[in-house]
Amino acid sequence: MGLMSEFKEFASRGNVTDMAVGMVIGAAFTSIVTSLVNDIIMPVIGKFTGGVDYNSWYIALDGNTYASIEEAKEATSVLSYGSFISAIINFLIVAFVLFMVIKMINKLKRPAPAPEPAAPTTKVCPYCKSEISIDATRCPHCTSELN
Repeated sequence: MGLMSEFKEFASRGNVTDMAVGMVIGAAFTSIVTSLVNDIIMPVIGKFTGGVDYNSWYIALDGNTYASIEEAKEATSVLSYGSFISAIINFLIVAFVLFMVIKMINKLKRPAPAPEPAAPTTKVCPYCKSEISIDATRCPHCTSELN
């Protein structure tokens, strides 16, 4: 099977469409969650931590001290570990929110109906207790007539 025929089979199964829809929904959801984190949750965390702005934590790699991270970035290279901490907090909050949303979606899904039991194809002879075809009128093992 050639590469193009494999790709055609992959695309025709709907995987590409499902993936595209997932990407669009994911991008829209990411903007909602990012707004939730930046506009609602991080200000609350800042309030509880005494107004700490993690994004302003940095180390100027030339060893000098600067009034702000912007001044430091203009003068030298900067190790912005505060932005990294903020990104970790953002990731943990996004992961938790996604977990809760997926958990809620899974609760809303209806359980699949139980499959109906298959009709029996055999029965037990009442005389010799052998398993025989359900359509049998005489037991092939003990030759008894069956109802």
